[in-house]
Amino acid sequence: MEVHITSKQMVKPSSSNLHLLEPFQLSLLDQLASRYYTCSILFYAEPRADTSRFSGRLKRSLSDALAQFYPLAGRVKNNLFISDYDEGALYVEAEVKCRLSDFVGRAQELGALNQLLPCRPFCYVQDSNAPQLAFQVNVFDCGGIALALCGLHKMVDAATGFAFLKSWAAFNRGSSGEIPIPSMLGALSRLLPPIESMPENADLKSLFFGDGRRRVTRSFMFDANAIATLKLRAESKSLEHPSRVLALTAFLWKHAIRAGISVSGTPKPVFLCQPVSIRQRMRPQLPSYSIGNMFLPIFAKYNPAGQHIDQSELCVLLRQTAQSVPNNSQDVLQGFKTITEQVSQIAEMVSKGNANFYVLSSWLNTYEPNEDFGWGKPSLISIPEVDSNIPGLINWFFLKNTGAGRHNGIEVWITLSDKEMGFLEHDPEFLAFASPTPSFGKI
Repeated sequence: MEVHITSKQMVKPSSSNLHLLEPFQLSLLDQLASRYYTCSILFYAEPRADTSRFSGRLKRSLSDALAQFYPLAGRVKNNLFISDYDEGALYVEAEVKCRLSDFVGRAQELGALNQLLPCRPFCYVQDSNAPQLAFQVNVFDCGGIALALCGLHKMVDAATGFAFLKSWAAFNRGSSGEIPIPSMLGALSRLLPPIESMPENADLKSLFFGDGRRRVTRSFMFDANAIATLKLRAESKSLEHPSRVLALTAFLWKHAIRAGISVSGTPKPVFLCQPVSIRQRMRPQLPSYSIGNMFLPIFAKYNPAGQHIDQSELCVLLRQTAQSVPNNSQDVLQGFKTITEQVSQIAEMVSKGNANFYVLSSWLNTYEPNEDFGWGKPSLISIPEVDSNIPGLINWFFLKNTGAGRHNGIEVWITLSDKEMGFLEHDPEFLAFASPTPSFGKI
């Protein structure tokens, strides 16, 4: 597949008065967040009508959306605030020399998706002046479109990114994409103001990113029947009705632990980090367009004795950990020191080879990009693989709902070391529930 870049530019906000605004403060949780791009790709099968009008309209509507979400057009300074709102977002246009249906339906590695991106996905970003938003509009020979969305996780969580996408799509359709209450953009940083200097031990970088091992990403599908069976297996006297997310999380963690033991030969403590959204938990609730990372990292710890791991025990442990998440800003502020101490202790154990660390992120029961830019709803939404050429996320699970007609199941992207993935892909108990997805889906 040949991808030819036809244009590359910075799109600036349409407002000319943004330079008059004060710097936008990061929140305490933004200061803790790592610098990497989360990426997704929306595939639209509808043919384009007029290429020149299509391109110009997209850029104008993007400019209007940036004026609404002006902090996302700026640059993060000193891990404290955002300024330079006229810097803008990266916007790339490309032509793809094949038909969209051929590209999507063909069995191929997830890495092929990375050619459709304007930046490297899920990898640590060193550039302190990197744009917070980057987009690539890929037009296929048939007229189909793949819109790649990348948000720097320093300020852009799922809700923030999708609220921006909703505004952009509305403007592009000719509707209003304006924010109802602009003053709520900075609500999180008012509730959880930044501190001048973050503790040295409050650094998730060493935990989230690669340790030099070769890593690979694979995707698997769990259909409704598999999930129902996993829920039954997860039941116990301590937990009578586990949710589908909880049951699947425990199953994935169990088999990652088994894979780790098979490679190292030695059981060791394992941690699972789950970024839990507090946007809906906060009182008062904050709207989706309030900018920032409204999640707290929670850490579950398990000490395996060997390859036999009780899935229901993991479920109870995960449930107990999730119940500790606070629901107001005062509790978050009071618990922040505990979080930084946990990060420091876990990082030390992992760096010495005395523990394994995993991360699980999810769009289930939260948000999912599904916006109509005037071309209809996307036919497929996919996630690229972690770039294996530079330090990127490792021991990572990502969950999202399957597309329509896919049995209301759950798709899971898994990134592990190549040896651990090799074990997982040949684990009969794992494969009894997980179906490898040989292609990106169907248009």
